[in-house]
Amino acid sequence: MHVLPGSNVAQRCACQTLDQRQRLFRAAHIPPRYQHCTLQDYKAADAETSKWIAKAEAQRILDDYLVIDGRGLVFTGAVGVGKTHLAVAILRELIERYQAHGLFYQFGALLRQIQDSYNPVSQTSELKVLQPVFDAEVLVLDELGASKPTDWVRDTMMQIINTRYNDKRLTIFTTNYLDTRKNEKDIGEILEDRIGTALRSRLYEMCKTVVIEGEDYRKAMANARPTWRGGTSLLFQKQPIRLWAVRSCHSPARLLPGRWRHSER
Repeated sequence: MHVLPGSNVAQRCACQTLDQRQRLFRAAHIPPRYQHCTLQDYKAADAETSKWIAKAEAQRILDDYLVIDGRGLVFTGAVGVGKTHLAVAILRELIERYQAHGLFYQFGALLRQIQDSYNPVSQTSELKVLQPVFDAEVLVLDELGASKPTDWVRDTMMQIINTRYNDKRLTIFTTNYLDTRKNEKDIGEILEDRIGTALRSRLYEMCKTVVIEGEDYRKAMANARPTWRGGTSLLFQKQPIRLWAVRSCHSPARLLPGRWRHSER
């Protein structure tokens, strides 16, 4: 800390602020695969309107964080459209701007951690896992509805959601399940089927739903890889190289392209 010149106001020095941010980033448990995610590098084609809308909603959260009273977002859509990217980008930027205490959890992993630590006698271990989830100023809960919708899953989620809702804490959800089926022949599950009617109703009040459509980014990246020829990628075609071959200390090698050959004495 240092005192500003001409005043009695103390201000945290830059080195302490940087250390604090680094501690907050580590404590957020953002998976390494997503630690680079920012709004700036979220890719959207000109025609992908829903992605631009989703990006704008993420920016709104960042700009209005101090006045939104904990109203978050539910990013919903097919795999590979960037839902987790946007959610992590919000979390990272809020840590960077406001030194917010944030936390990332994959839905299924959180449930497994609760189950693994469950103590049927005192329930102390369960509360120990859940308390950081309750207390985080910003929570990203990824892949909501990914686990089998049992009564225990619904009760646990309702406990988390109700606690954070009552405390006005910001929560960002992602899910692969939509709220409506694509057509009459679609027999797939919707989000309400996975988390229950009561919890989905609460999320309508707690979060704004943002539907993201578009091409699977991962699939597009895979298709953009170099063409394979003769069972071998072009990146790995055998190329001539120069090598030194030494038969013995009395037989020096001569440098030749693409093969090994000893020099003649």
